[in-house]
Amino acid sequence: MRKKLRQSLDYADGPATSLRAYNSFDIVGDIAITKLPISSQQDVKAVAQAILQRHKGVKTVLMQASKVSGDYRLRKLICIGGENRTRTVHKESDCIFAVDVEKCYFSPRLSYERRRIAELVRPNEVVVNMFAGVGCFSILIAKRQFTAKVYSIDINSDAIKFMEDNIRINRVFGKVIPVFGDAKTVIANQLKGYADRIVMPLPEKAFEYLPTAVSALKPSGGWIYFHAFEHAIKTENPAENVKRKMEKILDSLGVNFEIPFARVVRSTGPNWWQLALDVHIS
Repeated sequence: MRKKLRQSLDYADGPATSLRAYNSFDIVGDIAITKLPISSQQDVKAVAQAILQRHKGVKTVLMQASKVSGDYRLRKLICIGGENRTRTVHKESDCIFAVDVEKCYFSPRLSYERRRIAELVRPNEVVVNMFAGVGCFSILIAKRQFTAKVYSIDINSDAIKFMEDNIRINRVFGKVIPVFGDAKTVIANQLKGYADRIVMPLPEKAFEYLPTAVSALKPSGGWIYFHAFEHAIKTENPAENVKRKMEKILDSLGVNFEIPFARVVRSTGPNWWQLALDVHIS
């Protein structure tokens, strides 16, 4: 859940001073995460208090103190209000996800994409989720399509532990198979030519891992669900930019393909976009 805070706050000590904070923040379970820059310790506490007052379900307010980075896509978080913790339980689309937001990557902003992909999976499909995190895409697929089997890969051991818990909580044991390791190695050793559908919700490594995704599909082909970051100025179409890059890689692999669907998921900065594409390999 993404929220907008627009709240006027008065300090109790000293001269009355009004702070108006315009800031977006995410809510994961009962934790709110904000990117508010530190102007003063007093400002930070005032904004945290405003969030806690306006959103009664929020028990903790964390401030992002570093960029998302590294193979695990983690960030440093500082508690600025409420209970000092980073673990929570997030409910989404009739699923329950336990997560530690500092040890595992999790974005509530992908909830629509998770539902969309789950609804595309057909009966008895084998799905390989190359960057599964705590299992959100995988578990939602298994809940929506009971006969599907999802191999759920992640290189973060903490994410795997939460994924195992979430498989148990959501009662999809045997339908979602947690696999610890790098997706390239796992697919080369265990899942080559095995899947009907590939899920790739990691924009930073999408192009690098695209040949591996193709190799995981059955000889008859299948679908690749692909996320990417792309820079595009006002006169450019970010989706067309990504398509051109994908076409170059797929042509080099000698496969027949089409890209029937592409959408901008969100803006990630000035002239930067996160996109989702559905690719059919035949």
